[in-house]
Amino acid sequence: MKQVYIVGYTLLMLGSLSSCGVLKKKPKSQAHRTITVTPNKWSSGKSGPENSVSPTPKTALSRVNPEADAVINTALTFAGVKYKYGGTTNKGMDCSGLLYVSFSANNIPFPRVSYDMATEGEKISVEEVQKGDLLFFRTSRRSGRINHVGLVVDVKDNEIRFIHASTSRGVIVSSLREGYWNAAFVKATRVF
Repeated sequence: MKQVYIVGYTLLMLGSLSSCGVLKKKPKSQAHRTITVTPNKWSSGKSGPENSVSPTPKTALSRVNPEADAVINTALTFAGVKYKYGGTTNKGMDCSGLLYVSFSANNIPFPRVSYDMATEGEKISVEEVQKGDLLFFRTSRRSGRINHVGLVVDVKDNEIRFIHASTSRGVIVSSLREGYWNAAFVKATRVF
């Protein structure tokens, strides 16, 4: 009986901590939201070009920033690493761990958890987002705070693509046009 209690308590504690959670239902719509869901070729859930981003993509909308490019390139080296809550290695990582390691590898001090990362930099509108900016999400209905973060790797034809650690697919590149991420989006910030 004591073991059941310990296991139950451990699961309860793990569930109460949030880093990169999973959204069970779409959050209620928010009047201030400025982005729209647009059907796209990557929203089918099939594996495809979302993981085919090459380092430092050049687009007309991207600014030249060597620091941002270095962090993006570091993050892209982790593509395919499985998800692990609290992880910061090639054996597994979570969303904030991915960014923490990518910034640290480039000698840029940065907080470890997503809700602290959300306090860094300057808040920008989604229309201003460029490569190197951060996107923040709320993927848990239980917690009102930010619990997921991604790094923008490309903006092309009004599509924002970002690298992050998904609980179901590990470190991948996704599009903000995908309904799940669009619905969970909270804000964007510029740190470079």
